Amino acid sequence: MASDSPSELKFEIGHVLFIDIVCYSKLLISEQSDQLQKLKEIVWATEQFRQAQAEGKLLRLPTGDGGALVFRNSLEAPVLCALEMGKALKSHPELQVRMGIHSGPVNEITDLNEQANIAGAGTNCAKWARPPSNSPRSSLRYRH
Repeated sequence: MASDSPSELKFEIGHVLFIDIVCYSKLLISEQSDQLQKLKEIVWATEQFRQAQAEGKLLRLPTGDGGALVFRNSLEAPVLCALEMGKALKSHPELQVRMGIHSGPVNEITDLNEQANIAGAGTNCAKWARPPSNSPRSSLRYRH
């Protein structure tokens, strides 16, 4: 369980893949459920997801219309995961997805539901890196 005491903050570099479904709020509720389920299946089928999960180096954060995957095993993991997902998504044209990738400082915290969560620029910048349009795209952001 993560520590919430400011004196015990432990920052690390998180490699974040932020994923969301394009125009999710315009879908019917049944379509939202179907698309989230399909997205979950695609994500969980990637080698990078399975490897990081098995190593205990992955934090999954749902966002309602997608999620954030915080990889703590390698810098390349979110990029490789996004590439794997891109290949799988080609056979599902009805599922339009945007992805943003960023590496930066993160701190594991406990949220209001007493669940593990992440705070820090590593997650915030991944959200900003996503293309603002309603078209499916991937975006990489590098800042030093």
